[in-house]
Amino acid sequence: MNRKQFGNRKSIRLPDHDYSSSCLYFITICVDWYVECLGSIHNNAMNLNEYGKIVEQQWLWLAKQYSYIELNEYIVMPDHFHGIVMINDENEPTTKIKPLSEIIGAFKTTSSKLIHQAGLTDFKWQRSFHERIIHNLFQLDNIQTYIKNNPTK
Repeated sequence: MNRKQFGNRKSIRLPDHDYSSSCLYFITICVDWYVECLGSIHNNAMNLNEYGKIVEQQWLWLAKQYSYIELNEYIVMPDHFHGIVMINDENEPTTKIKPLSEIIGAFKTTSSKLIHQAGLTDFKWQRSFHERIIHNLFQLDNIQTYIKNNPTK
């Protein structure tokens, strides 16, 4: 696949949305050049390798690092990651809440660093990430099902 096919990427973020306010997001992050380096699929199940386990570990780390983050369904795939994250600012009157881009940036930076230290020195996430705002329980249920069934596709 030729990266030039995508042209110059433009921001897909909504200009009037506050990405640090309470909201549920469906996140997709791809490994650069779609290199399948995080594990493999056998019998319709994802089997994480050492690097995939690091990605999972750092996703779970987000909820420990940021008290206003709640994690929902997620999956590490061979060349990408899907997850649902909720920013909950209701109980944080004194804490500065980071916007979604900084939270995902922390995830990508820490996971990349640990993967490099584990030996895959040329590992890299694609620039940016895709996010979709989840507006209701119907959408949440559909996205959770999509994530759970992702290895079968």
